Amino acid sequence: MIEWVRLLAVMALSSAAGAAMVQRDPLAPLPVTPPPAPIPTPAPTPTPAPPPAVQLRPAITPIASGFEGYKRFLADRARREGVREATIAATVPGLQYNGRVITLDRGQPGGVNNPNFIPPFAPYRRTHVTSSLISRGQARYAANYTRLAAIERRFGVEASVLMAIYGHETSYGTVTGNFDLLPALATLAYEGRRRTLFESEFIAALKLIDRGTPRDRLKGSWAGATGYPQFMPSAVLRLATDGDGDGSANIWGSEADGLASIAVYLREAGWKPNVHWGIPVRVPYGFNRQSIVSRLVAPRCSQVYKRHSQWRTLREWREMGIVPTGGTSGIAENEQLSLIEPDGPDATAYLLSTNYRSILDYNCSNFYALSVGLLADAIVRR
Repeated sequence: MIEWVRLLAVMALSSAAGAAMVQRDPLAPLPVTPPPAPIPTPAPTPTPAPPPAVQLRPAITPIASGFEGYKRFLADRARREGVREATIAATVPGLQYNGRVITLDRGQPGGVNNPNFIPPFAPYRRTHVTSSLISRGQARYAANYTRLAAIERRFGVEASVLMAIYGHETSYGTVTGNFDLLPALATLAYEGRRRTLFESEFIAALKLIDRGTPRDRLKGSWAGATGYPQFMPSAVLRLATDGDGDGSANIWGSEADGLASIAVYLREAGWKPNVHWGIPVRVPYGFNRQSIVSRLVAPRCSQVYKRHSQWRTLREWREMGIVPTGGTSGIAENEQLSLIEPDGPDATAYLLSTNYRSILDYNCSNFYALSVGLLADAIVRR
């Protein structure tokens, strides 16, 4: 939720909630990592080499030793990273492999089984910027305006964007996921394509327990996201924030804490105060798109950022014939913006500020970030 981990999300949760937490950008397929080659059986030798002088525990090869052996590997790593022995003993031995998690992971658009599937944005928008999400967002925004305004002043992030992310992630707190995080994360780590990521998140979840989080509170999406912000465990450790002033940061039970934590996330991702995420525009027929192709290669989510043009100021875009179709409040004439046409030429188009990229940091999907921005605008009737 920070890191690109927020690529992951709740596919089943998204359908039920109208949320988009895990909608991976269809234009950013996951790299397919082939399964590891079988470990060859070494030929017998007449005189085995003597064992090392000191060996505290046998080396464990996670794949070769099966899930039970991998659990011992996770326990060893948790010890090395300072997790209390009581926490390890209470959680790791009872972990069960969850095949449903792998099925959901592999069924994602742009996932292992369908890396070339590229759906259009318009149907996604219809299912993620719905009349229900808009009306419920407007009601919650009005009911919580005083607190939202205080959070916006404190962290400098648009309150409407906080509410829109909250709506997308959990349908305003009504659907936060029922997967037990520890077996889900252990299963995803064992599967191996993103082992480094999910092993680290598993250890972070154990550290949450060490820090006092009740074990039964660690529920969420199949991909490991939890609470009102749908943070990964490492993000909870770093960014969970007290938003209601009661002295604790409870992102599972306090809406104010959840919204404040989202604000901290976006601020840490580079959100600029008093700058809007973007505006819809009209691109003239025959516009020379080759003249604005960006040659920059993003260090992560490169296929997502590949859809963005070169940077120009709003004034420069106007001079090129790109015309805003609505208001431009929050976007100064000298603000640097990039162009995206999510459904291709001669369809919808938007000029995006750097704050759009902060939303991408939350979930690196153009579809997700656009739908968050559009829902935010609808909530405040912009």
